[in-house]
Amino acid sequence: MVDSSFDSLQKIYKDKKVFLTGHTGFKGSWMLKTLSILGAEVKGYALEPHTQNDLFCLIQGNQICDSVIADLRDKKRLEEELVSFQPDFVFHLAAQPLVRLSYEIPAETFEVNAIGTANVLDAVRLLEKPCSVVLITTDKVYRNNEWLYPYRENDRLGGYDPYSASKACTELVIDSYRNSFFNSNNYNQHQKGIAVGRAGNVIGGGDWSKDRLIPDIARAFAIEKPVVIRNPQSVRPWQHVLEPVIGYLLLGANLSDKPLQFSQAYNFGPQLSDALPVEEMLQLAIQSWGKGEYIVEQLEGQPHEAGLLKLDISKAIAELRWQPKMNAQQAVSMTMDWYSEFNTNKNNIVDFTKTQINSFLNE
Repeated sequence: MVDSSFDSLQKIYKDKKVFLTGHTGFKGSWMLKTLSILGAEVKGYALEPHTQNDLFCLIQGNQICDSVIADLRDKKRLEEELVSFQPDFVFHLAAQPLVRLSYEIPAETFEVNAIGTANVLDAVRLLEKPCSVVLITTDKVYRNNEWLYPYRENDRLGGYDPYSASKACTELVIDSYRNSFFNSNNYNQHQKGIAVGRAGNVIGGGDWSKDRLIPDIARAFAIEKPVVIRNPQSVRPWQHVLEPVIGYLLLGANLSDKPLQFSQAYNFGPQLSDALPVEEMLQLAIQSWGKGEYIVEQLEGQPHEAGLLKLDISKAIAELRWQPKMNAQQAVSMTMDWYSEFNTNKNNIVDFTKTQINSFLNE
């Protein structure tokens, strides 16, 4: 059984070919840097980073992977890049990941997330070799009834907002391909393991996305302005980005070893006691930073966002032997340390990011 230690993961990924979509994004950049440390050969496929302060640029991502800047919706290009690379692993992280933006571009959100995933799986069909495929969706794929019960992998999928619904559609696409083309009964013919990782509300250094709590906090603290929050009592399963990143890698490793057993979905989230309200998370950030203020903005007619969301991670704990290494306070502290380093010693951020990953892997 593979565990999440550095040595164990390195044995699996060192010198292996990994095709990583979304490598220029926030979570994808942490995945890219981690794979680089583990010694993998990575080919990335994603849109251009938004700014020079995006984590991909800060960690000099172009130097640690073969970076292809292209759109998931360009089916022919995606197939050419994936098939020519002949990967041992595929990690599909590319997406339109923002709830509020999905209200502005709903059709594009569905197209990128659902059809884009179908394009990835179509490309995988063309591979004539064994390959382990981990497709990343979100904690928001579940039909959210705003109850205290944490969602399990076999709970009903759904989605109120276009983003959540698009990811639920993505899961249907994955399930169809897994049944139709990558059926476990025919594994000896296709030799593909297909798994899903569900996680969300990740925090960590290098996230500059609009309308996300930690980026809003980091920007406000840097210029000594109060943070504006919309929904102070909304509860989310907050976790440091390295928690699910290592979870995905662990899932991929086990999928490679036992594809028939692990071709299924897994939740990655914090312990239930660390699913905290927005206001409490903000107070932890202020405590970690040393100072800071915030105001609650009461606006009418705002897009609907879920008020309560928790994940049951018992399946990942039992079957993958994965579990979160940090509580909410530690996750916030590690995140704010990164932004503090960025503000005071930006030239050191490559080494600082690497140090945070190594420290996490060796805990």
